[in-house]
Amino acid sequence: MIRKSLWSLVWCCLMVTGLFAQEPALLKQIHDTEACRKWVDKQMQRMTLKQKVGQLFIYTLQPVTTQYNKNVLRKAIEDYAIGGLLFTGGETGKQVQLTNFAQSYASVPLMITFDGEWGLGMRLENTLSYPYNRVLGCVQNDSLLYAYGKEVARQCRLIGVQVNFAPVADVDNNPNNPVINFRSFGSEARQVARKVVAYATGLEAGGVMSVCKHFPGHGDTEIDSHKALPELNFDRGRLDSVELYPFQKAIEAGVGGVMVGHLHAPALGEKPASISEEVIMHTLVDELHFHGLVVTDALEMKGIAGHENVCAQALAAGNDVLLAPRNLKKEIDGVMSAIKKGTLTEEEIDRKCRKVLTFKYALGLSSWKEIPTEGLEEKIATPEALALQQKLSEAAVTVVKDSLALLPLDLSVSGTVLLSVSSSLSEAYPFYHQLHQDYPVSWLHANVDSLEAIGARLRPAQRVLVALHSQEVEPYVPLLEKLAADKPLALVCFGDMKTLEKMPEVVRHASTVILAHVDEGYVQRHVAELFLGNAYADGRLSIPLAGLFRAGDGLTVDPDTPRRYDPEDVGMDASILANIDSIAEEGIRLGAYPGCHVMILREGLPVYNKCFGNYTYEGGMPVKENSLYDLASLTKVTATLLAVMKLYDEGKFGLTDRVSDYLPILKKTDKSRLTIQDLLFHESGLPAYLPFYEEAIDMKSCNGALFRKKPDKTHTLKLAENMYACPDFQYNPQWVSHTPSADYPLQVSDSLFLNKEFCREVVKQIVESPLKGRSYRYSCLNFMLLKEMVEKITGTPMDVYLDSVFYAPMGLRHTAFLPLRKFKKEQIVPSVKDDLLRGGPLQGFVQDEAAAFMGGVSGNAGLFSTAHDVARIAQMWLDKGICGDRRYLSRATCELFTTLKSRNSRWGLGFDKPDVENPENSPCTPEAPASVFGHTGYTGTCVWVDPDNELVFVFLSNRTYPSALGTNNLVKYNIRTRMQQAMYQSIMR
Repeated sequence: MIRKSLWSLVWCCLMVTGLFAQEPALLKQIHDTEACRKWVDKQMQRMTLKQKVGQLFIYTLQPVTTQYNKNVLRKAIEDYAIGGLLFTGGETGKQVQLTNFAQSYASVPLMITFDGEWGLGMRLENTLSYPYNRVLGCVQNDSLLYAYGKEVARQCRLIGVQVNFAPVADVDNNPNNPVINFRSFGSEARQVARKVVAYATGLEAGGVMSVCKHFPGHGDTEIDSHKALPELNFDRGRLDSVELYPFQKAIEAGVGGVMVGHLHAPALGEKPASISEEVIMHTLVDELHFHGLVVTDALEMKGIAGHENVCAQALAAGNDVLLAPRNLKKEIDGVMSAIKKGTLTEEEIDRKCRKVLTFKYALGLSSWKEIPTEGLEEKIATPEALALQQKLSEAAVTVVKDSLALLPLDLSVSGTVLLSVSSSLSEAYPFYHQLHQDYPVSWLHANVDSLEAIGARLRPAQRVLVALHSQEVEPYVPLLEKLAADKPLALVCFGDMKTLEKMPEVVRHASTVILAHVDEGYVQRHVAELFLGNAYADGRLSIPLAGLFRAGDGLTVDPDTPRRYDPEDVGMDASILANIDSIAEEGIRLGAYPGCHVMILREGLPVYNKCFGNYTYEGGMPVKENSLYDLASLTKVTATLLAVMKLYDEGKFGLTDRVSDYLPILKKTDKSRLTIQDLLFHESGLPAYLPFYEEAIDMKSCNGALFRKKPDKTHTLKLAENMYACPDFQYNPQWVSHTPSADYPLQVSDSLFLNKEFCREVVKQIVESPLKGRSYRYSCLNFMLLKEMVEKITGTPMDVYLDSVFYAPMGLRHTAFLPLRKFKKEQIVPSVKDDLLRGGPLQGFVQDEAAAFMGGVSGNAGLFSTAHDVARIAQMWLDKGICGDRRYLSRATCELFTTLKSRNSRWGLGFDKPDVENPENSPCTPEAPASVFGHTGYTGTCVWVDPDNELVFVFLSNRTYPSALGTNNLVKYNIRTRMQQAMYQSIMR
């Protein structure tokens, strides 16, 4: 392939000169310029002058496949050699049929154009419509608009279209404009330019010419050029900075086409722009250096149609393509007459025709093929196209204000009412349903006949969410004004932003205002997720709103970037707290963990909340706010102990009750006299741990033991000093299967499933294990028995009980056993890279083997959560059983469990505590007072609550990655205790 210089291409194909010419990007895609020149020359040599003139006309007709319409179309092609077609709208299939019909009669392939500012759906039935430009102007991610342009191009090519008369590059800075308004990207010229360039370059990257319109700018007018001639009475400085600016940037980006509007701009020329040589040749071509195709707006419009011989005038002024003349024969004859009279020259016609043909070649028309008509709807509305439609709509959601920080909602606070202003319940249901799944919201449907009753129902509400699905809002304005002035009110507009213009005082006083633009179900669900703290929004207003907000206003709501609080407000020195940053980063460098999340609350406020590092040392996925960690033994207090405290609170047992009274399996054993307090204090005498998994392994496959101190022919895998494993062991098929079934429902890894009866085997082993005295010995078995006791008393699986009594009501949406049932794997931090027992990585499966072989729900481990949720549980303990506006535990129970301490160890009732007598053995920094309570977890987690200083300290990491064996650098380098120390040092005395 021959690739000549860009200027050679212009010279050979367009015969355009000019030192500063901006070559259109489409022409840069012509690699074989010699082939292009030959094809253009061949077409030129075959045509008469009249046929060359015909190439400059775009003929318009309806896509109706009647014989009459076909005859009209055939006559336009054969008699006048028209250069292109513009179908006015209708059915996709019929347009394609007519396109194939027309192309079959054309000696020179026709340029098929389209007027699809928001996609094919603007003109064709049963095709995709994308958001209006005003909505897209709110989108901050320009790459989405580029993808949108490219997708529209793909759809255009499917139906045989090569040119799209889009985007509108006008600046919408006149609210009284009757024709541009929502078709513009916004009221700020620079923002409009960005969107125009993104969309136009995407369109042309997809092989469809973009024609920006309406030059020199139709935004600041109050007359529709379809009906009369608008005037732009501005000086040149204003025009350059506003109206012309988006066109200039599009030209610099290499856009292929510009449409000239029927507008009068006295500062640029005396005549209407579309027939003004000063506007087109002097301003557009000479000053802005545009050398693509100059296209007139439709010449049948009343803004220009009254001019005599308008097509000849338009060509003489500098246009290359004439769009939709009223009378094709009359206008072509008029052009021929102008050539005879000398007001147009044959050379000019040749140059313009050659230019049109060159673009036809660039658009692939030199090798046109018939368009397939089968399955067009499916080919257009692909899953990817629909997904892009959704992404654009969601990206346009704009949080205009959030003055009382209602986003996200405090899920533990009740008394919230949703008022939906809609024509029907079904229209508003997706928003309510998505909210209601995770939040106790009451729902009212607006009715103009019961405003008084609605007001009475809303008066006692603590918060009101108002969802506007209808533009008929005027009857509700007085009620909403009163509510907004009286209590926190969130206003969500699922429609045109002009709806909010009808209620400026409501907008002024509302705590939160969200502009969602459309009421599609997926947008409603997205906004609901914003309120629930699970969605991102960064839209910005494309035009001013209600006289209260400017274009560009808006907030970023990011669930991974929490609201910040000033530590000084609660008596802490932020500069000292910041030392935790370096400690956390040091831990990553020292290999203590690949990433972590540290959170500190004081007086209930998150004064320190930062994520560090990644899920793995290999990088890739950074730790985020809602990254779930395997809590390991933190499960003991954030799950099992919660349930025990609640049942104690309800009088279901006493601490000195024997556990065997609730677990009959313990009767007639050496454990029959163990009390609940014994288990909580870890003074039961039970072994610290039992290798339950051994029962599931075929020990013959590993020569009688899974591990040995020295290597042999079967124990070849070194795990640590004096520890070698058999890597080729087999599981006992009685207990383990590689495929799930009714008998093997318990998943312990990606490809291992446990027999449903194995949990009984685990309990049986605990019952049969020997006791070793009654002094303190930390044991996971104690809490495994407590879990069994909880389930016996409640008659409910412990995970289900906890979710209904604590997690869901407290708004702990990221806390769960068996997290893969609720969350994507990518949201869960892996704990082990290659687990020997389960043959692969552990991501979403509990690391603790005992909990794993209990099916993932155990009293000692198995819970997954985030720092936010763990901190909320800890704050509930600190607040003596209250979270939000609800009491979960009595004050007396909280004080008992968090203060009572064993006389034999540092332990409390299920809680670990500082060892103030032996600080070197304490799990906390020496600065921690004796009142502190909490717990640590094997995977590198901890929570500590300090009632004296009203502090909560949470640290989550996956220090067990890549392997749980080896040196515990988290403990070796005192990472957590040093962070605690910095926390205490930051307290201003």
